[in-house]
Amino acid sequence: MKKTVQLGFFLSLALILAYIETLIPLSFGIPGIKLGLPNLIVVLLMYQKDAKQGYRNKENVKTDKAGLNTVGQSMAKEAFLINVLRIVLSGFMFSNLYAIMYALAGALLSFTAMSFGKKMRCFSMIGVSVLGGVAHNIGQIVIAILVVETFYVGYYIPFLITAGTITGAVLGLAAMELRPYLMKYMGSEEGMKGR
Repeated sequence: MKKTVQLGFFLSLALILAYIETLIPLSFGIPGIKLGLPNLIVVLLMYQKDAKQGYRNKENVKTDKAGLNTVGQSMAKEAFLINVLRIVLSGFMFSNLYAIMYALAGALLSFTAMSFGKKMRCFSMIGVSVLGGVAHNIGQIVIAILVVETFYVGYYIPFLITAGTITGAVLGLAAMELRPYLMKYMGSEEGMKGR
């Protein structure tokens, strides 16, 4: 029950961030560039361990080289579920069916890239977030090529990769700063210690 409430809370946060993003007039003359604020929730949950496993006994708490908790199951599945639900709900609330289609394609490729990057253990949280931002934009441009049936929209790719790198780095940095507070909220031992 507690986990359901927590996931509902994170879905609500993702929807609020999606709404805030619609209010930010960010336009560089290139369609598709967004800050990706809701992806902050996805990155945070990908690095969160399920608090119900392994946190009761301090001796069972293990950390990796960066001092991050390695006990318990990853919440990557929950992160993916929240991302899909957020895209569908915010799509119906703030945009249209085409926007949902583009966002889902980007989200699928983004999540795959972030999962792969995280499993390789050679990327920091910022690096994984950058991978997600770049992959998200590439996924959207692939759908655009299929929809308009021309490769001419491919000239956007360098701009979208640059934008994905910048926004991914900013969101990754924000996730690193917010992670200790998330751990405290989720009830982990590491969060209790003020990390």
